Amino acid sequence: EVQLVESGGGLVQAGGSLRLSCAASGFSFDDYAIAWFRQAPGKEREGVSYISTRDGKTHYADSVKGRFTISIDVAKKTTYLQMNSLKPEDTAIYYCALGGHYGATYYPEVLVDYWGGGTQVTVSS
Repeated sequence: EVQLVESGGGLVQAGGSLRLSCAASGFSFDDYAIAWFRQAPGKEREGVSYISTRDGKTHYADSVKGRFTISIDVAKKTTYLQMNSLKPEDTAIYYCALGGHYGATYYPEVLVDYWGGGTQVTVSS
């Protein structure tokens, strides 16, 4: 059974940093993508960033570019989202998701095969 478990969320002041982790398990294939999505109260879920193991390329939403960094430890099947210079508008539940390789800027939810349960990130002003 494929499982994705996020951790690292919490409460931080504006300008601070957090590092989210997504530990994946229950599969043996090595060609996949891990994406981070977020959903703020009253808003639709949006893609934040993703990384593909096929080519190692990373992609970011314009709203987080230059502040967030995604990385992956393939051996540990763990993906990280380093979030710096956090803003109150970054407050949301952050979800990691696993799907197939993709090459465009934004990872479409239609490609997601598995979702994690989410971790809350709250940025105070």
